[in-house]
Amino acid sequence: MTLPLTLPIDPMLAKSVEQIPTAAGYAFEPKWDGFRCIISRDGDQITLGSRGKKPLTDYFPEVVAALADWLPDGVVLDAELVVRAGEPGAEHLSWDALSQRIHPAASRIARLSAETPAEAVCFDLLATDGEDLTALPWDDRRARLEAFFASRPDSPVIHLSRVSLAAEQAAEWFESFEGAGLDGV
Repeated sequence: MTLPLTLPIDPMLAKSVEQIPTAAGYAFEPKWDGFRCIISRDGDQITLGSRGKKPLTDYFPEVVAALADWLPDGVVLDAELVVRAGEPGAEHLSWDALSQRIHPAASRIARLSAETPAEAVCFDLLATDGEDLTALPWDDRRARLEAFFASRPDSPVIHLSRVSLAAEQAAEWFESFEGAGLDGV
């Protein structure tokens, strides 16, 4: 299948504000501390593209392997690549471990993919079944993303990001997850 989007594309980016908006009409998502990534599958070709439009595919073979069995052809996702560190139950996202993953040596990439495996946290569905969804409102894309995840098998590597319509929930995330790798909401 040929993708309906021309890649690479610019992802939507969060913007800094003084406080969490409390007016109606906002949806809140965690801002994960990782590498922004556009994930796509065109036939057998799975691509991980950075926010800066540079290829990340070769640096994260464990994510590509998980996607090979999970992601259907013609899908484009907006996601964040993250690496967990710490003991189970006290894990946090590690920017340092993630940053070390970008290395030219194939042997180091292979070693780090086993020692510090990355995961993808997905928060937007940009294309599916040959259809470009980018012109749709966010809430329509989010509903489709949730339905897409509901139709896929659970994966220990590919995750659906949380979302809330409650500013109180966003404030709680901001407070409780700040030291665990949340950059904001």
